[in-house]
Amino acid sequence: MNAAAAEARIALVGNPNCGKTALFNRLTGSRQKVANYAGVTVERKEGRFTTPGGRSFRVLDLPGAYSFDAASPDEAITRDICRGAFPGEAAPDVLVCVVDATNLRLHLRFVLEVRRLGRPMIVAVNLMDAARRRGIAIDLPLLARELGVPVVETVAVRRGGAAALVDCLDAHGAIAPAAADGASHDLHAEVQRLLSLAVRMPTRTAAIDDAIDRVVLHPLLGLLLLAAVMFAVFQAVFAWAAPLQDLVSAGVGALGERVSAWMPEGPLRSLVGDGVFGGLGTVLEFLPQILILFLFILALEESGYLPRAAFLLDRLMDGAGLSGRSFIPLLSSFACAIPGIMATRSIQDPRDRLATILVAPLMTCSARLPVYTLLIGAFVPRREVAGWFNLQGLVLFALYLAGIASALLVSWVMKRARRRDGEHALLLELPSWRLPHWRDLAIGLWERARIFLRRVTTIILALTVLLWFLSSFPAPPDGATGAAIDHSFAGMIGHAIQPLFAPLGFGWEICIALLPGLAAREVAVSALGTVYALQAASDDALSAQLSGIVASEWSIATGLSLLVWYIYAPMCLSTIAVIKRETNGWKHAGIATAYLFALAWLAAFATYQVASWVFG
Repeated sequence: MNAAAAEARIALVGNPNCGKTALFNRLTGSRQKVANYAGVTVERKEGRFTTPGGRSFRVLDLPGAYSFDAASPDEAITRDICRGAFPGEAAPDVLVCVVDATNLRLHLRFVLEVRRLGRPMIVAVNLMDAARRRGIAIDLPLLARELGVPVVETVAVRRGGAAALVDCLDAHGAIAPAAADGASHDLHAEVQRLLSLAVRMPTRTAAIDDAIDRVVLHPLLGLLLLAAVMFAVFQAVFAWAAPLQDLVSAGVGALGERVSAWMPEGPLRSLVGDGVFGGLGTVLEFLPQILILFLFILALEESGYLPRAAFLLDRLMDGAGLSGRSFIPLLSSFACAIPGIMATRSIQDPRDRLATILVAPLMTCSARLPVYTLLIGAFVPRREVAGWFNLQGLVLFALYLAGIASALLVSWVMKRARRRDGEHALLLELPSWRLPHWRDLAIGLWERARIFLRRVTTIILALTVLLWFLSSFPAPPDGATGAAIDHSFAGMIGHAIQPLFAPLGFGWEICIALLPGLAAREVAVSALGTVYALQAASDDALSAQLSGIVASEWSIATGLSLLVWYIYAPMCLSTIAVIKRETNGWKHAGIATAYLFALAWLAAFATYQVASWVFG
C-alpha cells in the first residue's frame, strides 16, 4: 500500500455469512453508498473511513464467494476485482479476507485461494468472541507466521471490534504482497495442516447450535415454527405500525393544511394540496409498515435462520419445481422483487433459476402494502380474534399465503412443462446462530428507508404531478355538471379503459390508479388520493381519510376484487427491466408480464362475481 497515496483502496472478501458486511458497517458507519457494478445487476457497496493516524481508506464490500472457481455472477465479480481484471475497476491496494472463527475449516480454504493471487492482504478472524465462548482457541501469531500475512482479531458487532484491523492498516506504510506460490496445491491438506497447528477445538463444539437445530430443522416442528415466525411477522406489520402510521398521517395532514393555507387560490395550490400532499402523503403513511417488514427480514438473515429455512423447505419446494436455494430470493422478494430476482444468481441450475425469476413477482412486495392496508382498513374491522390475533393482520397473512401458494402452483406447472436433468441436490452452509446486532439492523433499515424516500421524491412525485395535471386539465366546459375530473384527460382515459375492467367491478377511478401503478405499485394509492381529492365536492370530503371514502363509495365485492388483483398484478416497470437483464432478452420478461396480467384478471373476475353473489 502506497503511504503517500491520499486514499487507499481496501476490498473486503470472504465466504457468505462470515460477518463481512457487519465489519464493513463497523468501519464505514453511515459513510457508505450502494449502487450496481457497471454493466451488471450485482450490488456494489462502498464506504470510507479515516484511521486515528490520519490515513484515509475507501472500502469495497465485495459479494460473498466460496471460491474463485466461480459458479455464480457474484463470485465471478469478486474474483475479477481481486485479480484486477474487472473493467473499469482498479485492483484494490489491500485485500482484507474475513473469516468466521467458529468455522475455519471452511473459510481457510478461501484464504489460501486469495493468497495465491500474490497481492497485499490481511486476514481478519471475525466472531472471535463466539469462538471463545465455545472453547475454540486460535493461535493468531502462529497462523500469521504460517500464512505469511498479517492476521488480526475482529468482533464486528462490538464497539472497537475492528480496532486491531484499523491499527494494522495504520501501522504499515506498506503491506507486503502475499507469497503467490506459498499455498499447497492440495488446499484441503493445507487447511488440515493449519488447523492442526493453530487451532484447538473443544471436545464438544457448537452445543447451543446443535440444541437449537434439533428443533429448527425438525421435519415437523421446524415447519410449524417457520409458519409461526411468518405469521408473527405479518401480525406485527399491522399491530406495531398502527400508532406510527397515525402519527405520520397526522403530521403530513397538518403540514399540508398549513402549506395550503399560505398559498392563494389557484392551480399551484391545487397541485401542492391535492397533488403532492393528497398523493405523496398517502404513500408516506405506509413507511412504518415497510420498515417493520424489513426489520424482521434483516433480523432473520443476521441470526442465521434463513439458510436453515431454505434447507427445511427444500423437499417441499422441490416438489413444486424449485429448490431450497429459491427460498432466500423469494423471501427477499417480499421486500422487493428486484433484489429477489438478482439473488437468484446463487442458484446454479439454470431451469431452477429461471423458474424462481418468473414466480418472484408473485411474492407480496412492500410496494403492495399501501394498497393492502388501504383496502383492509376500509373493509375489514379492527378487532381481536380469539383474544390474541388482529383480524386485519389475519387477512394480510392470508394475502401473503395466497401469493406463496400461487407461486408454488405456477412453478409446479412449469415443472410439468420441462424436465430437470440429473438428480436434485442442495448444498448449503449453515452458519452459527448469533444475535442480530442493533447497529447492523439500524443501518439496514436506514438504507431501506432512504431507498423508499428516494422513490417517493423522484418516481412517485413525478407520476403524482403528472396524474394531477391529467386530472385537472382541461377544465370542464361552462354549464357542465358533476365532478370536474370527469372532463379531464385522466377522466377520459379512465372511461376509455373501463370496459376492460368493468367485469372486475372497477370504476373509472380505479382504472386511472392502475396505470401509474405500472411504474410503481405504491403510486396506485397516491393516485386514488389525488383523484378523490379532486373529485370531492366539499371541504369535509377533502379532509376525510381515503379509506373512509373507499369504504363508503365502493362495494365489498369491488374491494375484494382489487385486493385479489394486486396478488397477481403485473410487476412494476423496474422489475420487468431487471428480468430482461437477468435473462438476456425480452422473451421471459414478456412471458412474466402476460401470465401475471391473465392471472390477475381471471382471479379478480372470479372474486367479484362470487362476492357480488354472496354480499348482494
